[in-house]
Amino acid sequence: MGMTMTQKILANAAGKESVKAGELIMANLNLVLGNDITTPVAIGEFDKIGLDGVFDKAKVALVPDHFTPNKDIKSAQQALKVRTFAKEQDIVNYFEVGEVGIEHALLPEKGLVVAGDVVIGADSHTCTYGALGAFSTGVGSTDMAAGMATGKAWFKVPEAIKINLTGKLNKYTSGKDLILHIIGMIGVDGALYKSMEFTGEGMHTLTMDDRFSIANMAIEAGAKNGIFEVDDLTVEYMKDHSDKEYTVFKADDDAEYVQTIDIDLATVPHTVAFPHLPENARTPENWGNVEIDQVVIGSCTNGRISDLRHAAEILKGKHVKKGIRVIVFPATQAIYLEALKDGTLSTLVEAGCVISAPTCGPCLGGHMGILAEGERCVSTTNRNFIGRMGHVDSEVYLASPEVAAASAVTGKITAPEEVM
Repeated sequence: MGMTMTQKILANAAGKESVKAGELIMANLNLVLGNDITTPVAIGEFDKIGLDGVFDKAKVALVPDHFTPNKDIKSAQQALKVRTFAKEQDIVNYFEVGEVGIEHALLPEKGLVVAGDVVIGADSHTCTYGALGAFSTGVGSTDMAAGMATGKAWFKVPEAIKINLTGKLNKYTSGKDLILHIIGMIGVDGALYKSMEFTGEGMHTLTMDDRFSIANMAIEAGAKNGIFEVDDLTVEYMKDHSDKEYTVFKADDDAEYVQTIDIDLATVPHTVAFPHLPENARTPENWGNVEIDQVVIGSCTNGRISDLRHAAEILKGKHVKKGIRVIVFPATQAIYLEALKDGTLSTLVEAGCVISAPTCGPCLGGHMGILAEGERCVSTTNRNFIGRMGHVDSEVYLASPEVAAASAVTGKITAPEEVM
């Protein structure tokens, strides 16, 4: 029996000719990632191991992005612990405020991940890098510590779901709509500990930003990882951003999948996940009249340059409805600068948005956009659990940047065609 993309990557990392679903393996790691919340815990566990240094100073990335710029003394102490460890260990890929970005946008931008890599990160949305044809997955802080020490990690080889894409997305519909549509189909446990493998002619019509957004939310379907077949666009992106050698692993024709899902992209509708689960996906005819208080555009899911430009296209010449707060978070400093230079940020500010420094803050209810009791937010983030962005009696509606921008204009959940 042949192997899937994920299985081939794991076999290569384990030094084996082949692996099969359910097999336990020890794999070599190309990168270990931590942030300002998870790294301090990992440092404590790393110290217990008693080693002098990490396995490879260039293969550990520390990205303080969740509570930065620091919101209080405790978060400042957390960041200080990461900063001190990075200095002591001479970590090559440590990113301070001013050069930092949201980790899952920053690492591909910096060229730290390429096709064929095996990456673990102490953050659940580490699965984002599957957009580049890498195997990447979230782990706990203890596993991060072991990874920093040994450069290895245990994995159970996952079964796979094949998602075969045809056609092309309609205007104002994006990768965020697609992944919310898929999660709505299979549920938040529909891909539990499985690899979601994206392929088909329609895949080639998706932008890299679409692919990052889709792979990012594979975990919201319970997946171990999401991964895209490498094509010319992937190669172009890697060559533009990285000087690392990459390896393309393509699924065998006789690879075994536990499920195949066929999707014509032209049929994917605007999709919003209503509270309090990403699987609660609804299309415009089922949105009703949901009035909102806040809009967030950004995050590791939808804070890339095309996301900001699409929102600006919707908002150009219009204004945010009075009483609605709109907070925009460019995902990295480079994206911020590009959006500044091309006029995207000017358009957003003129429309009544406020622009924030790159941070995960509002997504996890940390800072820079906390919701009060009873408030509703349309957000381009990835989770809408109870209390996710603030008060337990607030509500988060997950949407694409296009839907979020249109909703900002009307003050209620709105399809972009209604304001264009």
